[in-house]
Amino acid sequence: MAFEGADFVHRGKVRDSFGFGAHRALVVTDRVSAFDRALGLVPDKGAVLNQLAAWWFAQLDALDIAHHLVDVVHPNVALVRSVDVLPLEIIVRGYLTGSTTTSAWHAYQHLDRKICGLEMPEGMVKNQRFDHPLLTPTTKEAHGDRPISQQEILQQGWLDPYAAKSGKSAAALWEEISNTAFRMFEMGQRVAAERGLILVDTKYEMGVAEDGSLVVVDEVHTPDCSRFWLRDSYEARLEQGQEPAALDKEFIRRQIVEAGFDVRSNADPSTYVTPQILAEARDRYLDLFQRMTGTVPDLQPKQSVAEVLTDLRTKAL
Repeated sequence: MAFEGADFVHRGKVRDSFGFGAHRALVVTDRVSAFDRALGLVPDKGAVLNQLAAWWFAQLDALDIAHHLVDVVHPNVALVRSVDVLPLEIIVRGYLTGSTTTSAWHAYQHLDRKICGLEMPEGMVKNQRFDHPLLTPTTKEAHGDRPISQQEILQQGWLDPYAAKSGKSAAALWEEISNTAFRMFEMGQRVAAERGLILVDTKYEMGVAEDGSLVVVDEVHTPDCSRFWLRDSYEARLEQGQEPAALDKEFIRRQIVEAGFDVRSNADPSTYVTPQILAEARDRYLDLFQRMTGTVPDLQPKQSVAEVLTDLRTKAL
């Protein structure tokens, strides 16, 4: 969205970020993307993601894991601390699955079962659970994400400026990043299981604050950054070679691929998206929110996003 008066503005795939002093406002839109392309709008998606991420950030407080959320100031807007965000996405995978060229399943089929320097066991089938979760980072680059190993991260200096700010070595900072990711994933899987769901895999983003501390940013365990399957039907569908029943963005990816999109092509995946797919995605996002939180999201804001941003700008002056 357009807004004048912020210290800086950054438009992402889903979030628009507006800087106000030591803070920024993250406006979570209804835009949906997959295969690194914009696909359209899912009604109410932004409000669902913003409020679900806030719910999960509150769960991190119990683990004493620092995060950037200050307040939810609008159903679609989060006020957060500004931090130096790492140029890496930290992906934790509990199951062998996926539909993109950076997925574990693609690596299993086409890259000798190797992903991010890790070798996956022989004899697995798609959607099978790993004995232990895998940590598989990817880079964040203008021309697209790519898998990267822990060794490459350290040898190529990806963490060096952030390590210097944190007062740690790059190896020590990476160890903290890894431990934090696994702790969040373990908690997420436990909470999901209590609600009849499986947290399959997820993406975390982190940064370093002014005091040198590691901070979790962006979103946590939402249907945009995570896969969630229905627990009660998983085993039967796995035995029958069927895809698990899902409540996440992977539904959209599957629909696009089943409609004929080749993930290794340069075709535009948005041409395979229909209004019916976007409407079904909305229903699944709402279903996940209600199952996870036991509540319904606020979908009726009292102010416009522009009014909220204006208030934040005034307070920052």
